[in-house]
Amino acid sequence: MRTSRHAALPYTRRIAAASAATIATLALTMGTVTTPALAQDLVPQSDKEAEKMVEDRQAEDSSSLNRSNVPEGVSVEQAKKAIEKSDEITTADVEYAAALEDLPDSGVPEDFYTTPATLPDKNGGVVKQVTSKFYLDPAKLIEHSAKSETFMYKTTDEEGTARAATATLLTPEGANEDAEDAVVIAPGTQGIADKCAPSRQMGMGTEYEGISVTSALAAKRPVVVVDYVGLGTEGAHSYLNRVEEGRSVLDAARAAQEVEGSSINADTKLQLRGYSQGGQATAAALELKKDWAPELNVVSASAGAVPTDLYKTVSELSSVYTAFALYGVDSFARQADVDMTKHLNQKGLDAVDRASNQCTIEALVSNAFLDTDNLTKDGASFQELIEDNFLEVADKQKLGQAEIPDIPLLVNHSHLDDVVPFALGKELASTWCDAGHKVLFRDNLGPTHIGGYIATVPRIEIFTNRTFAGNAPVDSCWRL
Repeated sequence: MRTSRHAALPYTRRIAAASAATIATLALTMGTVTTPALAQDLVPQSDKEAEKMVEDRQAEDSSSLNRSNVPEGVSVEQAKKAIEKSDEITTADVEYAAALEDLPDSGVPEDFYTTPATLPDKNGGVVKQVTSKFYLDPAKLIEHSAKSETFMYKTTDEEGTARAATATLLTPEGANEDAEDAVVIAPGTQGIADKCAPSRQMGMGTEYEGISVTSALAAKRPVVVVDYVGLGTEGAHSYLNRVEEGRSVLDAARAAQEVEGSSINADTKLQLRGYSQGGQATAAALELKKDWAPELNVVSASAGAVPTDLYKTVSELSSVYTAFALYGVDSFARQADVDMTKHLNQKGLDAVDRASNQCTIEALVSNAFLDTDNLTKDGASFQELIEDNFLEVADKQKLGQAEIPDIPLLVNHSHLDDVVPFALGKELASTWCDAGHKVLFRDNLGPTHIGGYIATVPRIEIFTNRTFAGNAPVDSCWRL
């Protein structure tokens, strides 16, 4: 067994791998997360190497693993689990697979995400915390200087069940001992598997929200990055469930005040921000705040490319993004208690199962242009499947229908967004204007969903600095 493959990886291959992952992120992300970039190391570089890899994989047998052929620092049990978990990981890749399982370099061991027998009584109560790491690149050559603490806290799901969720608090060098202001980031789509949680991805250097995180940290203010209920911890992640996302954001903001060493307190001015799924979570948190967390000192919010109407979003979703439809079907079926074996053929069941265990870039690549008509027993499209079975679930996620705090609001959206229809973003801004709020609506021409995301980052920081200073933003309501 070739146990030293990663240790001996040439420097040029490492840089190439990192570059490839970065390009893939910018090209394919939709508010999405890359698969761990070191997976690029597993791609064969020649036909001969590809043939050898196939032979190796055909000859896999986890029972052959023992202490003599497993890399140092990896238990035999971990190695066997890695081999048996996926036919895409060979014995030669055990060290990488174990790192993916336990993220030892992030400082967050796998057992940290295990929910204890009892949880605090109050939502936002801290359960435990651990020092973690935030890498800016997938080759782990650049670690951000901010102090990073990953913490677990108590929240409550839509059914009223107490749940443990996780988040990460980053405190930049030079920050005040008592933070005057802080940013709470609700991340875009990560996937629905536990390995895709931002707190795990940040430790791997593969979290695309690093763009927004580093931008906020540059202003010397603390940043909280939310994982969402069931993303990292036990239990299912109810993808695009507005109640659970909104509560996760608000309770993470509460818990950040209790994290040992935190500079955030009850008087700290907070901004909630997010894009795509994160924009939905931010808007949901605003709608829930009055009843769920009235004490939080939220003074502004930024919501980008918000899928305010999931049915309209799915209806116009390009086949490039079939992975998101697969995520939605998996999540909606659980929320609606629908048995998908009655609607999907074996190919469809396999596609949903595969996507549910992939982070978003991997899922996008694996399922791009997949014809969903071929996944159902009666030849219906996923859009028809949602119309027939999940409209009630989708309608419950609609935004823009509830009262929100009277604070400065930024809504941003690209005319060229190919995931969330531009009309939804403009409609949300108009709705908030009609309710009497001051709304800064920033449209742009960023190509695709991710282009729109990148284009908004500088504008968000200007808006953030102005609102934290007590200045009202330019009001766009007159032109909506």
